[in-house]
Amino acid sequence: PSAAVLSGELAQIVDFFSVGTNDLTQYTLAVDRTNAAVSKLYNPRSPAVLKMIEIAAQSAHRAGIPIGICGESAADPQLTGFYLKAKIDELSVAPASILKLKENVCRS
Repeated sequence: PSAAVLSGELAQIVDFFSVGTNDLTQYTLAVDRTNAAVSKLYNPRSPAVLKMIEIAAQSAHRAGIPIGICGESAADPQLTGFYLKAKIDELSVAPASILKLKENVCRS
C-alpha cells in the first residue's frame, strides 16, 4: 500500500509498475489470506484495494509508464471492467485463464 500512496514519486524513477494484487489486498486490509480465522475478510474487490490500484494507475499514466496487474484478481471477471476503465496496460494471468479473460475484455 505504501508504494501506491507514493506512486507519484516512484513513477518518476522507475520504468513500469507491476501491482501484485494478492499482497496489496492482504496488506491493505490487514488480512492474512492463509489464516482460516480471518481469510473470509480477504477481498480483492474491496473499495480500499481498488482505490490503491487507481492511484497507482493515475500516477503511471501521468508519468508515461505502463502499469500491469498480476495476482489472482487479474483474472477475476468481475474486475475486468474496472481494469479497463483504469487503463491498466497489462493483465498477467495463468495460461488457463487467457481465453476467459479475452472474452471478458471483448464484452466490456
